[in-house]
Amino acid sequence: MTALRRFGILAPLAALSLAGCGINSVPTAEENVNAKWANVQSEYQRRSDLIPNLVETVKGYAKQESGVLIAVTEARADAGRVQLSAADLDDPAKVRAFNDAQNRLTQAIIPLQRLQEAYPELKSNQNFLTLQSQIEGTENSILVSRRDYNEAVQAYNTRIRTFPDAIGAKIFYGAKPKVPFEAAAGAQEAPKVDFNTAG
Repeated sequence: MTALRRFGILAPLAALSLAGCGINSVPTAEENVNAKWANVQSEYQRRSDLIPNLVETVKGYAKQESGVLIAVTEARADAGRVQLSAADLDDPAKVRAFNDAQNRLTQAIIPLQRLQEAYPELKSNQNFLTLQSQIEGTENSILVSRRDYNEAVQAYNTRIRTFPDAIGAKIFYGAKPKVPFEAAAGAQEAPKVDFNTAG
Protein backbone atom coordinates (compact mmCIF):
# COMPACT_ATOMS: atom_id res chain seq x y z
CA MET A 1 0.00 0.00 0.00
CA THR A 2 1.51 3.28 -1.03
CA ALA A 3 1.94 6.17 1.37
CA LEU A 4 -0.49 8.27 -0.66
CA ARG A 5 -3.20 5.63 -0.43
CA ARG A 6 -2.62 5.25 3.31
CA PHE A 7 -2.93 9.00 3.72
CA GLY A 8 -6.17 8.91 1.69
CA ILE A 9 -7.61 6.38 4.13
CA LEU A 10 -6.25 7.95 7.32
CA ALA A 11 -7.15 11.57 6.51
CA PRO A 12 -10.93 11.07 6.69
CA LEU A 13 -10.54 9.02 9.89
CA ALA A 14 -8.42 11.77 11.45
CA ALA A 15 -10.92 14.43 10.37
CA LEU A 16 -13.78 12.39 11.79
CA SER A 17 -12.03 11.85 15.12
CA LEU A 18 -11.13 15.55 15.35
CA ALA A 19 -14.71 16.54 14.53
CA GLY A 20 -15.82 14.44 17.47
CA CYS A 21 -13.47 16.35 19.75
CA GLY A 22 -15.20 19.71 19.57
CA ILE A 23 -13.14 21.24 16.79
CA ASN A 24 -16.26 22.80 15.27
CA SER A 25 -18.87 22.41 17.99
CA VAL A 26 -17.01 24.31 20.72
CA PRO A 27 -16.50 27.55 18.74
CA THR A 28 -20.03 27.25 17.38
CA ALA A 29 -21.41 27.02 20.92
CA GLU A 30 -19.22 29.93 22.02
CA GLU A 31 -20.43 32.07 19.12
CA ASN A 32 -23.99 31.29 20.16
CA VAL A 33 -23.20 32.52 23.69
CA ASN A 34 -21.65 35.70 22.24
CA ALA A 35 -24.69 36.31 20.03
CA LYS A 36 -27.06 35.90 22.95
CA TRP A 37 -24.86 38.23 25.01
CA ALA A 38 -25.07 40.85 22.25
CA ASN A 39 -28.88 40.65 22.51
CA VAL A 40 -28.69 41.22 26.27
CA GLN A 41 -26.42 44.24 25.75
CA SER A 42 -28.78 45.64 23.13
CA GLU A 43 -31.77 45.46 25.48
CA TYR A 44 -29.87 47.08 28.34
CA GLN A 45 -28.75 49.85 25.99
CA ARG A 46 -32.32 50.41 24.82
CA ARG A 47 -33.43 50.80 28.43
CA SER A 48 -30.58 53.18 29.15
CA ASP A 49 -31.53 55.29 26.13
CA LEU A 50 -35.16 55.59 27.31
CA ILE A 51 -34.39 56.68 30.87
CA PRO A 52 -33.27 60.31 30.23
CA ASN A 53 -36.57 61.05 28.45
CA LEU A 54 -38.54 59.48 31.29
CA VAL A 55 -36.59 61.51 33.87
CA GLU A 56 -37.18 64.74 31.94
CA THR A 57 -40.90 64.04 31.62
CA VAL A 58 -41.24 63.33 35.34
CA LYS A 59 -39.14 66.40 36.20
CA GLY A 60 -41.71 68.62 34.52
CA TYR A 61 -44.45 67.39 36.86
CA ALA A 62 -42.64 66.36 40.03
CA LYS A 63 -39.66 68.63 40.60
CA GLN A 64 -39.93 68.05 44.36
CA GLU A 65 -39.06 64.38 43.75
CA SER A 66 -35.45 65.31 43.05
CA GLY A 67 -34.17 62.44 45.22
CA VAL A 68 -35.83 59.87 42.96
CA LEU A 69 -34.66 61.66 39.82
CA ILE A 70 -31.08 61.89 41.08
CA ALA A 71 -31.07 58.23 42.14
CA VAL A 72 -32.19 57.10 38.68
CA THR A 73 -29.70 59.35 36.91
CA GLU A 74 -26.82 58.16 39.11
CA ALA A 75 -27.80 54.50 38.78
CA ARG A 76 -27.90 54.89 34.99
CA ALA A 77 -24.45 56.51 34.99
CA ASP A 78 -23.06 53.76 37.24
CA ALA A 79 -24.52 51.04 35.02
CA GLY A 80 -22.97 52.69 31.98
CA ARG A 81 -19.53 52.68 33.59
CA VAL A 82 -19.52 48.91 34.16
CA GLN A 83 -18.64 47.39 30.80
CA LEU A 84 -18.70 43.67 30.04
CA SER A 85 -17.42 42.36 26.74
CA ALA A 86 -17.89 38.87 25.30
CA ALA A 87 -14.26 38.16 26.30
CA ASP A 88 -15.19 38.79 29.96
CA LEU A 89 -18.04 36.28 30.09
CA ASP A 90 -15.85 33.68 31.80
CA ASP A 91 -14.91 36.06 34.64
CA PRO A 92 -17.40 35.67 37.54
CA ALA A 93 -16.34 38.95 39.21
CA LYS A 94 -16.89 41.01 36.05
CA VAL A 95 -20.23 39.36 35.28
CA ARG A 96 -21.35 39.92 38.88
CA ALA A 97 -20.28 43.60 38.80
CA PHE A 98 -22.22 44.16 35.56
CA ASN A 99 -25.25 42.31 36.87
CA ASP A 100 -25.21 44.25 40.14
CA ALA A 101 -24.98 47.62 38.36
CA GLN A 102 -27.91 46.76 36.08
CA ASN A 103 -29.96 45.49 39.02
CA ARG A 104 -29.35 48.74 40.91
CA LEU A 105 -30.68 50.63 37.89
CA THR A 106 -33.74 48.36 37.76
CA GLN A 107 -34.44 49.08 41.43
CA ALA A 108 -33.94 52.84 40.93
CA ILE A 109 -36.50 52.94 38.10
CA ILE A 110 -39.32 51.41 40.18
CA PRO A 111 -40.02 54.52 42.35
CA LEU A 112 -39.83 56.71 39.24
CA GLN A 113 -42.52 54.67 37.53
CA ARG A 114 -44.70 54.72 40.66
CA LEU A 115 -44.74 58.52 40.85
CA GLN A 116 -47.84 58.54 38.68
CA GLU A 117 -49.85 57.48 41.73
CA ALA A 118 -48.78 60.63 43.58
CA TYR A 119 -49.16 62.92 40.56
CA PRO A 120 -52.42 62.30 38.68
CA GLU A 121 -51.47 64.81 35.97
CA LEU A 122 -48.39 62.71 35.26
CA LYS A 123 -50.65 59.67 34.94
CA SER A 124 -52.48 61.38 32.11
CA ASN A 125 -49.32 62.56 30.30
CA GLN A 126 -49.11 60.60 27.05
CA ASN A 127 -45.33 60.94 26.80
CA PHE A 128 -44.89 59.49 30.31
CA LEU A 129 -47.29 56.63 29.59
CA THR A 130 -45.53 55.82 26.31
CA LEU A 131 -42.08 55.89 27.88
CA GLN A 132 -43.24 53.83 30.84
CA SER A 133 -44.75 51.26 28.49
CA GLN A 134 -41.53 51.13 26.44
CA ILE A 135 -39.42 50.64 29.56
CA GLU A 136 -41.72 47.90 30.83
CA GLY A 137 -41.52 46.19 27.43
CA THR A 138 -37.75 46.51 27.49
CA GLU A 139 -37.57 45.04 30.99
CA ASN A 140 -39.51 42.04 29.69
CA SER A 141 -37.17 41.78 26.71
CA ILE A 142 -34.18 41.91 29.09
CA LEU A 143 -35.62 38.96 31.03
CA VAL A 144 -36.10 36.95 27.83
CA SER A 145 -32.63 37.83 26.54
CA ARG A 146 -31.02 36.90 29.84
CA ARG A 147 -32.88 33.57 29.85
CA ASP A 148 -31.73 32.87 26.27
CA TYR A 149 -28.17 33.80 27.23
CA ASN A 150 -28.24 31.52 30.28
CA GLU A 151 -29.50 28.63 28.12
CA ALA A 152 -26.67 29.20 25.63
CA VAL A 153 -24.16 29.33 28.50
CA GLN A 154 -25.51 26.07 29.91
CA ALA A 155 -25.20 24.37 26.51
CA TYR A 156 -21.66 25.71 26.04
CA ASN A 157 -20.52 24.77 29.55
CA THR A 158 -21.96 21.29 29.16
CA ARG A 159 -20.24 20.87 25.78
CA ILE A 160 -16.78 21.86 27.03
CA ARG A 161 -17.05 19.58 30.06
CA THR A 162 -18.32 16.40 28.41
CA PHE A 163 -16.56 13.81 26.29
CA PRO A 164 -15.55 13.96 23.49
CA ASP A 165 -15.83 17.76 23.06
CA ALA A 166 -13.96 18.37 26.30
CA ILE A 167 -10.78 17.13 24.61
CA GLY A 168 -10.84 19.72 21.84
CA ALA A 169 -12.15 22.41 24.18
CA LYS A 170 -9.14 21.98 26.45
CA ILE A 171 -6.39 21.20 23.93
CA PHE A 172 -7.30 23.49 21.04
CA TYR A 173 -9.22 26.34 22.67
CA GLY A 174 -8.34 26.41 26.37
CA ALA A 175 -12.07 26.88 26.85
CA LYS A 176 -13.28 28.15 30.20
CA PRO A 177 -16.87 27.96 31.46
CA LYS A 178 -18.99 31.04 30.81
CA VAL A 179 -20.79 32.69 33.71
CA PRO A 180 -24.60 32.77 33.67
CA PHE A 181 -26.62 35.63 35.09
CA GLU A 182 -28.08 35.03 38.50
CA ALA A 183 -31.21 36.55 39.98
CA ALA A 184 -30.68 39.71 42.00
CA ALA A 185 -30.69 39.40 45.76
CA GLY A 186 -34.28 39.55 46.92
CA ALA A 187 -35.64 38.96 43.42
CA GLN A 188 -37.84 36.17 44.75
CA GLU A 189 -39.64 38.62 47.05
CA ALA A 190 -42.54 40.67 45.75
CA PRO A 191 -41.82 44.43 45.81
CA LYS A 192 -43.43 46.31 48.68
CA VAL A 193 -45.96 48.91 47.62
CA ASP A 194 -47.06 51.56 50.08
CA PHE A 195 -50.44 53.05 49.15
CA ASN A 196 -50.39 55.36 52.16
CA THR A 197 -48.05 57.84 50.48
CA ALA A 198 -49.37 61.30 49.70
CA GLY A 199 -51.23 61.51 46.48
